[in-house]
Amino acid sequence: MLTLCIDTAYKNLALALIKDDELLASYNEICFKKQSETVFVALEEMFKNSGVNKRDIDSICIALGPGSYTGVRIAMTIAKVYCSVANIKLYGISTLRLYAGNRENTMVIMDARANRAYLSIYDKDRIIVGDCAKELKDIDCASYNVVLDGSLVGRENTFVDIPSCFLNTRAFWSGIDDIDHLTPLYLKESDAYYR
Repeated sequence: MLTLCIDTAYKNLALALIKDDELLASYNEICFKKQSETVFVALEEMFKNSGVNKRDIDSICIALGPGSYTGVRIAMTIAKVYCSVANIKLYGISTLRLYAGNRENTMVIMDARANRAYLSIYDKDRIIVGDCAKELKDIDCASYNVVLDGSLVGRENTFVDIPSCFLNTRAFWSGIDDIDHLTPLYLKESDAYYR
């Protein structure tokens, strides 16, 4: 099976072509607030350089959020249109689960603004804390490896190889049956977020 993976939820534009258990080609560049300007050029370049015909894609996997409101919708719109036209399967994965990869004892922190962060904690395939939004003052990261926006909690920012993360998290991709009603995962919308 040949899968195109797209993530536009954070600062990067990340693309991957995965065939079975192999990463054939990838693109992973910081394009903050420019993903929509870059994505189609990057896709064409990746297909050309890999020798893969875009018509041979069997499925698409996207990061569903949380993340940038507009960013999440870029990948989602591309995937919905492509899957509808080509009649192929769509998969999704939480952005935070994706960035955790298959690492041990890992806290993923993503800036949610207003002194808050999106957060999740994983130990390989085990969920310690599921996707949530927390106030920065309530985050204790002392016993975890931190990826992404560690500077929010006094640690270093550590970025990940998102295309490899797509490959390493295949077991957590969820099939999406009703692509017409697919909506991004937005954690800010809950009342608890504003308390």
